[in-house]
Amino acid sequence: MRTLWLSLLLSAAFAAVSSQSLAGETRAAQILDRFEHANQWRDHVMIAAHRAGSMQAGKTLYAENSLAAVEGSIAIGAEIVEVDVRRAKDGAFVIMHDSWLDRTTTCKGEVVKYTLAELKKCRLVIEGTGAVTNETVSTLREMLLTTRDRILINLDNKLEVTDLPGMIAEARDLGMVDQVIVKENLWNRQRIDAASAALARAGGGFQFMPILADDAVHDAVFAGEVDKAFAPRAIELINWRNGVETLTSTGGPLFSNHMRAEAARGDWHLWADTYAIVNKPGGFLAGGRGDELAVAASLPREAWGFWVDRGATIIQTDEPKAAIAWLAANGYRVPYTTDIKQAEPAHTASIN
Repeated sequence: MRTLWLSLLLSAAFAAVSSQSLAGETRAAQILDRFEHANQWRDHVMIAAHRAGSMQAGKTLYAENSLAAVEGSIAIGAEIVEVDVRRAKDGAFVIMHDSWLDRTTTCKGEVVKYTLAELKKCRLVIEGTGAVTNETVSTLREMLLTTRDRILINLDNKLEVTDLPGMIAEARDLGMVDQVIVKENLWNRQRIDAASAALARAGGGFQFMPILADDAVHDAVFAGEVDKAFAPRAIELINWRNGVETLTSTGGPLFSNHMRAEAARGDWHLWADTYAIVNKPGGFLAGGRGDELAVAASLPREAWGFWVDRGATIIQTDEPKAAIAWLAANGYRVPYTTDIKQAEPAHTASIN
């Protein structure tokens, strides 16, 4: 009996210390705790805002990949912002999805043919309305300074894997390498080995998230190999939409009971994508069950709820505000510490 009481007292003391520790942590640190301990947070679904989170209710509110979009995503409570990284002519890392500037800026031509100084003259444009913003093309450093200690950042490398160490070096220089998630598509042993070599050159400390798509990976066995090679905290799973009419009824071979068992064994999150792809059928990366179904068709349970039912604990979406609201209303969000320390954005600091 004495042993039992001692155990209970130690547990209570540990809980109190943990609570006090969390109260003093930054927002990013609390998010990182949930990201790194999936099995402890299976009752909470995290939201990753695609291209920094530019949309709301089917309308584009911010320029994609913009600092303003990041601020909006932080304000609504998203845990992760996804941004795309390219290089300028003089080698600077910049935030831009397309290889051309035409769609998202006031400039024309290829990103790589502009120096950083020239890119800084390009204004970001809100897609759909065509409204020109006061914001220019961001550098990776500016984006990192904006997210630091406030939200995790997922870097979608639009370059070669050999460029990854340079990106990680910038985050390391800012003391936030642990807040960065990088990803790579994997489908066989050769890709695992190639990614391992590239990641080794980048050093440690950051989060690596493998991407598995069901056009090449057909069961959870390969996920087990990936887990042994990288011990990731999340794996992005893609259910390609093969037809235009039919919605997936099962989530495909990757969202299986076996995959959920692998995730529990490895303590990693199942990451689902519901965002739209231009000129592709709705829900192209989600078996038809994407943001269009949730928002335009007003069927969020058939989209976000479907993936949660199949084990997803991170959803990357173009509709972060609507997704968070629906998840919270249906018991899929666990509030963070109320007195969480909010770091101020740092992008006004010297960055040149």
